[in-house]
Amino acid sequence: QVQLVESGGGLVQPGDSLRLSCAASGRTISTYAMGWFRQAPGKEREFAAAISRYGGITIYADSVKGRFTISRDNAKDTVYLQMNSLDVEDTAVYYCACRKVLVPSMDPNDYGDWGQGTQVTVSS
Repeated sequence: QVQLVESGGGLVQPGDSLRLSCAASGRTISTYAMGWFRQAPGKEREFAAAISRYGGITIYADSVKGRFTISRDNAKDTVYLQMNSLDVEDTAVYYCACRKVLVPSMDPNDYGDWGQGTQVTVSS
């Protein structure tokens, strides 16, 4: 089983940037697709971004496309989510997840291992 730990969340103002990290342990994630999801209060968990095994394929939700960038460093077993031009609508707990195949997916049911989440709050 893969243990995932997210970090990098915080309180920022609209227009600011944050970079989230997801560090894996217990098993390498270098052969797996990885995803970032988020859940706002009172809402269902939703897809944000995902990346294939070597990073050649990335997919994004329309709501974050052009503002968020997912990347990975397989040597460090870490996945990142660079978030720019943050808006109050981006306020949520952000989770990373592991999908034990090569290609990413937008469906959270396709992911088997999840981190505990990191809070991102965008407020003026």
